[in-house]
Amino acid sequence: MHLVQSMAYVGERPWHGLGNQLSPRQPIEVWAKQAGMDWQIESADVRFVAGNDGLGAICAYPDQKVLYRSDTKAPLSVVSSRYQVVQPREILGFYRDLTEIGGYELETAGVLREGRKLWALARTGQSATLKGRDEVNGYLLLATACDGTLATTAQFTSVRVVCNNTLQIALGESAGAVKVSHRSQFDAQAVKKQLGVAISSWDEFMYRMKALSERKVKQETAHEYFRRVLAYPSNTANTAKDSPVAATNERAVKAATELFSGRGKGSDLASASGTAWGLVNAVTEFVDHQRRARSDDHRLDAAWFGAGATTKQKAWDEALQLVA
Repeated sequence: MHLVQSMAYVGERPWHGLGNQLSPRQPIEVWAKQAGMDWQIESADVRFVAGNDGLGAICAYPDQKVLYRSDTKAPLSVVSSRYQVVQPREILGFYRDLTEIGGYELETAGVLREGRKLWALARTGQSATLKGRDEVNGYLLLATACDGTLATTAQFTSVRVVCNNTLQIALGESAGAVKVSHRSQFDAQAVKKQLGVAISSWDEFMYRMKALSERKVKQETAHEYFRRVLAYPSNTANTAKDSPVAATNERAVKAATELFSGRGKGSDLASASGTAWGLVNAVTEFVDHQRRARSDDHRLDAAWFGAGATTKQKAWDEALQLVA
């Protein structure tokens, strides 16, 4: 079962080989159709039949509502009556002025989990080249969910060209990302205004990437780094109750070490070979492309929004400690 219900893309075929290819600079309306986002989220009262025989009275539950797709009538979730819906067209419409005036270019957009999650990813035009022609481009990801699993989130993300590894540009507490709870109305212009403050985060991110690419690390430092970053979360670790140390995912450490030591895409470039930047990219490549998952689409979901994103953030934070 593919988590990616439908999507569209320009340029290279994306991570899972799914999607409708578009020529560049298409209008938002074309994107909506080709990405499978030309429908609305509708809502209806929750009703139930009282009585076990199915012949009882039909009753309403006023504090909840069912969200469903306007095209297929497929149910998406049950939410509180105060829940603020963000429509598929709002996700794409967010980029309209950015693409028409701001020089951004939509690259992928689509629907995950039958419409419960929606996203669009646009290239910002910002980029950096580290030594050895290691190119990293800036992107803006906007995603939402209608099943309570994700606030509407706009975040700056980087993609390393040589290997398609993704890394959220998060500096400080929340720079680089703006989250809007579904208890609030989504205001695209207000979000863009907030993100405006974070535009300068690309310069700081670039500065830190360069610092990591110049920091050489020994093999034992690399091994300790991977053991710290790739520990299981302590609440799921099979450790003794009095043990303060989370169990290490030895399979992941071995895989990341091999990626760092020459098997990873771009691991032989001057920027990454034996450096702290190489450590970060070994982890991001493992999370984005190799980590065990039910499908490539589950891996994408985790890499952007779940446990994978948390691991990549930890990899970045731990690497910065090496250049502090």
